[in-house]
Amino acid sequence: MAIKTILIVEDDRFIGEMYVRSLQRAGYEVDWMIDGNDGLIAARNKPYDLLLLDVMLPERRGTEILEALRGKEDLIPNTKVIVLTNFEQDDESRQAMEAHADAYLIKAEITPRKLLSVIERLTA
Repeated sequence: MAIKTILIVEDDRFIGEMYVRSLQRAGYEVDWMIDGNDGLIAARNKPYDLLLLDVMLPERRGTEILEALRGKEDLIPNTKVIVLTNFEQDDESRQAMEAHADAYLIKAEITPRKLLSVIERLTA
């Protein structure tokens, strides 16, 4: 099953626009939220194939969103989650996030082309 719908939760406008453009060019339907509350609401209200989730967000952190969506009651069991961050986490926080995410990427190391290849690998 190929991913078709992607929700990006990213507050950096330059990064968000870059991801939206490259993903739409690759044929994906993309929604983009710039704060954590809107991202959580969107993820709960529409079935997405993939969630690209920043960690440091206004209103609600990515870790809280991930816990709310993939915690005790996995509200999005069929949605792949890629955590994107430039925020250096301690090992315990990173391991907790990796346990609930399908991929954990450092933004500074990810180009749109690399991101597309990670998405393709996740769905292969």
